[in-house]
Parts: sequence; structure tokens; C-alpha cells
Amino acid sequence: MDARSQQQIDPLWSLVDPLTVLQAAALVAGIDPDAVAPDNSDNYRPVLAALSQAVIAGSLPAVIRRTAWERGWDEEPAEGERITKDVTIPKSDADEWGEQTVRAKRRGIVYRVEPDWNITTVARADVTKWLASRGHTSGFFFPEGARAHSDMDFLDPTHPRHPPKAVAGYHAWIAVGDTNGRTHKQKIKDWLYEHASEYELTGEDGRPIEKAIEEIAKVWNWDLKGGAPKTPEE
Repeated sequence: MDARSQQQIDPLWSLVDPLTVLQAAALVAGIDPDAVAPDNSDNYRPVLAALSQAVIAGSLPAVIRRTAWERGWDEEPAEGERITKDVTIPKSDADEWGEQTVRAKRRGIVYRVEPDWNITTVARADVTKWLASRGHTSGFFFPEGARAHSDMDFLDPTHPRHPPKAVAGYHAWIAVGDTNGRTHKQKIKDWLYEHASEYELTGEDGRPIEKAIEEIAKVWNWDLKGGAPKTPEE
């Protein structure tokens, strides 16, 4: 993306949060979301594929929404569609609509299985975090430019000073959420064992290198108090 394409984006888009996945894809590709036919851009299609697949995989948090409509009396779901007959009507709506309307609503809802990327939304902070984790630290979501975010260059696998072990620890730190009764360090180690082959943490026999994983987990463990993990009730 060059500076010229970046200047074409209305700066007021920086106020929009959350963004739809389509809007976010256009902005990452350096296109104003209101531009005519952004999918004609060579950049837009791979960015949309990356964002949508990250949402489906769960690596990019999103509020997933699907296209849905009330089923007609003889309508059957087409390919890629499903029907649900158990539609929950909030009591406040039921009281307002009346019993007859609620009964009508129970005929069923037809919906598209694939998320609708025009109404599925992502938070700006989550998009920025996900981009940085992929080594992309320039463009609309990094308004101060790559220079201000040069501390993230180590994530780029093509960088001459790319450190695989440090990147492994960084990605493990991002991936670790609720420890569910395990220590933070142990969960980091679990993640590193699972992804060892991706970060050069395996030996010639293909098995994870325990010493390297132990050292990385120790560095990226933020809970230095130690001891047994507390249960939620504690």
C-alpha cells in the first residue's frame, strides 16, 4: 500500500468502532470503505480472506452475525442455509407484540450458515492487535507509521533479525487467556509444545525441545508470585 492510496481514506473512519469485517478489510487494504467496488482491488481480496478466516478460526475476536429472515409458509432452506424453529422472543417484545404475533414468529427462521461480513463486526483494538501479531504494522490502523511501531518488526519472519523463540513467546502470551486452574506458566508451555514445530522449537527427532520451552515460558510468565493457582471461588 502506498501513501497515495492511504490519503484516499476519509480520516473520519478512525472514529468508527467497531467496524464491519468488510470495512476493516478495505481499510487494511488502503481503500476507503465507501469506495465503489473495493473488491476490484488486488489488495482487498486477500485481506478479506485473511480477516474472515481469522474470525472463523477464533484468532480474531468478532461479533458474528448471519443473514436471516422469517420462513415463508412453503419455503425450504437452500444450499448453505439452515432453518431454526425454536426462536426465542424476549418477554418485553412478546408483551408488546401480543400473543398472536408471537405465535406467527414461531413459524421458523431461515438463515445463511456463513457469517455475513457486512454486519459481522470487529473491534479496532482487536484488528490492530491481530495485524501486529502477523507482522503487519503499517497503514490505516497504525497512523503514526511503521517507524513508530518498529518495536514490532521482530514479528516479521523476513526481517534479518527475526528471533523465532521470542516470537513464539509473544504469540503464546497473546494466546493465553483464562488459565482454568492451571498456572500461567504451564499454559504458556502447553501452547509452546503444541506449536513447537512452527517456531523452530523441535530437535532433529522432531520432538519439542523441553529446555527451550521452559526458558521461554519463564520469560513470558507474568505471574511471578508462584504457588498453586487459585480457583475462581478463592
